Amino acid sequence: MSMSLSPKAQVVFAVLSYSFCSGSLVLVNKLILHHLPYPSLVITFQLWATLLFIQVADAFRFIEVDPVRWKNVKPYLAYTVAFSLGVYCNMKSLSMSNVETVIVFRALSPLLVSVADALFLGREWPSARSWIALSVIAAGAYGYALTDEQFKTQGIMTYFWPTLYLVVISFEMAYGKKIISGVDLKTRSGPVLYTNMLGWPPMLGFAWMGGEYGRFYNDIMDHAMKGEPLFSKAAIFLSILGCIVGTGIGYSGWYCRDKVSAASYTLIGVMNKCLTVLVNLLIWDNHAPMEGIASLALCLVGGAFYSQAPMKKAHLESAPNITEDKDEERQENLSMTPLLRRGGAATESKP
Repeated sequence: MSMSLSPKAQVVFAVLSYSFCSGSLVLVNKLILHHLPYPSLVITFQLWATLLFIQVADAFRFIEVDPVRWKNVKPYLAYTVAFSLGVYCNMKSLSMSNVETVIVFRALSPLLVSVADALFLGREWPSARSWIALSVIAAGAYGYALTDEQFKTQGIMTYFWPTLYLVVISFEMAYGKKIISGVDLKTRSGPVLYTNMLGWPPMLGFAWMGGEYGRFYNDIMDHAMKGEPLFSKAAIFLSILGCIVGTGIGYSGWYCRDKVSAASYTLIGVMNKCLTVLVNLLIWDNHAPMEGIASLALCLVGGAFYSQAPMKKAHLESAPNITEDKDEERQENLSMTPLLRRGGAATESKP
């Protein structure tokens, strides 16, 4: 794929594939949870399915997979800890506030990640246009907070967990990009293998904290007494489909992370999630007032005008292992606007 496509086409393909898989997975998981209300167990099953796919495909030589080495486990373990902590903060945030509040705090993450890009990941500081775009996103988030009834009634502690989530997710995004450029893995399956291998134990812990084992056991007993199967045909079909799409997002997510900056990757996720809220308005009644949604739309406007910062010349000169295509792609001042016009975030319905 990378040999036949230009660097810019690779970026477009990466954004499209990641957005499609992410949006599809959210839709499928929503349907799965309607039949099987055990979110952490569902995710664990999808992680195991991806690991099974990698092992079987490797055994039949359909794909190449990096061997598991301790020197690579350590950095991916740190990433997994950050990811798991982010999931926990997200869960706590949702228990204290509404979905829109969490998404707005997520919308602030490109500001922090842009700073990390410049300080630690070898990129230039954002242009004036990008700073304005990020400021518009922050303004939209602030406008939303002014309409949040829970902030008025519960006070600042309502935002403790969302703020912690913002910090953790920003670190995760920046560190994930550092792993891609700093850990010497030869195959696309390498990052997917490590993250799924290290990700399922924390998910089982979340299942325990959420009481999913007890609910699962009680549901089995109730269905057995009624003579009904717990897993309907629809639940089985959707679970299999979720595993397929979950494997796809594992590959497309790391591919997209490799092709764009940490800030751009973060922004793609933010814009997809903002679109999720707007789509939810057509389905659910429990959402923010229209003034808050307008502020959320302002975040989308800011994201559309964001432009990725190029790599610093000194960083490129000190990295001779970067290929010519990679060098061209990293130096390109990628604008998110043409990607969106190609539908880069339009398929996202998606923490």
